[in-house]
Amino acid sequence: MLLEGIETLLVLAREGTMSKAGSRLYLSQSAVSKRIAKLEKRMGKKLIEPDGRRIKLTPDARQLIAAVGPGFHELKGLIADQLEVDDHSLIRLACSETLVAGYLAPLLGEYVRQDPYLSLSTHHTPVIVEKVQSGEATLGICAGYLPAQHGIQAIHLFDEPFKIVSQKPLTQPPTALLTNDLVNTANTYQAGLLQNAGIVPLMQMDSYTAAAQLALNGVAAALVPMSTIRTLNIPDSHCFHFEFLDTLTRPVNICYRQKSYQVPRIRKLIETIADFVQATV
Repeated sequence: MLLEGIETLLVLAREGTMSKAGSRLYLSQSAVSKRIAKLEKRMGKKLIEPDGRRIKLTPDARQLIAAVGPGFHELKGLIADQLEVDDHSLIRLACSETLVAGYLAPLLGEYVRQDPYLSLSTHHTPVIVEKVQSGEATLGICAGYLPAQHGIQAIHLFDEPFKIVSQKPLTQPPTALLTNDLVNTANTYQAGLLQNAGIVPLMQMDSYTAAAQLALNGVAAALVPMSTIRTLNIPDSHCFHFEFLDTLTRPVNICYRQKSYQVPRIRKLIETIADFVQATV
């Protein structure tokens, strides 16, 4: 019961609302609320407060998360390491949506015909790392920087370039851009690089596809990775490169728990993905 409450608090802290936390945990909003209430009673501390439609963590909750969060994910991961993996065990892949759409879909379409026991879900990089740490995902395929001291294995595949997508021709870098969410820890490095180039983040999206479509429809120019440009088949006439983009790339990694690589089925999948992506880009 205590572990359930801790897990719920960790998800709620990331998602910010009871409904989103419920979706992540496959629980109703009332069930999430009950779990938090039971945890508060057990701890003897108030852990959350209402903040409009969202929730706000109390100082006690932030202290609890800092103390037990990393250990909780590692404990779940250690338990997952003890599970036997055979030819019919489900291998779970947690992936960046843009990487699936831009690079991996053809490979996965072919691979599941050989090994149908694969399950794919898409998330932002911090959630992917969390899922691999806890053993909820067997493999993670991430775009952007991994959090410090993540404690899992990672194979760097390549550095994905960005371009500026614009409805109108550009002869110099714009002063403002549509970007993806710069609060996301995988993307925060972009803020400093844009600032050095004298560019202000105009609007921050949760999706590069949304940013690209807004740019193509004349809202403002957008910073878009090549995977999204490939997926949307954006013509070269709407894609622009400037010198500051030479250093504004995002690393793409496969991440996994160390014990997973000892399983031949999983090792084959890791190596197949790595070979395919590196041959494709």
